[in-house]
Amino acid sequence: MEQKDNPILNLTIEFSIEVISFVEELEAKRKFVVANQLLKAGTSIGANVHEAQNAESKLDFIHKLKIAHKEADETMYWLTICEKSNSYPTSDLKDKLQTIIKILSKIIASTKNNLKNKTTISVQ
Repeated sequence: MEQKDNPILNLTIEFSIEVISFVEELEAKRKFVVANQLLKAGTSIGANVHEAQNAESKLDFIHKLKIAHKEADETMYWLTICEKSNSYPTSDLKDKLQTIIKILSKIIASTKNNLKNKTTISVQ
């Protein structure tokens, strides 16, 4: 079966690949602690978005996307550490991450709203 194009899934996969490249740069500079944290958080965003595609319910879908959003927030923290430290390389990942965070927030809000409206309609 052919899978429908999914922009947030595509964005998070591309972001994960870019995180891996940046982590390799950090490791080359022997910044292993931050590299490890960034790798885990940065790739977890896409993993949770991917997992949400097979959610058991709308509530499960929302929950998984909220986890992805939290991982995105953590990733932003580690990228900020790199940006503010004189001995760390920088990247343009924060701009891309901001886009992902905005999209995740909109998906979560609209799914919650749709779920609320559906419940309200069903009760009436």
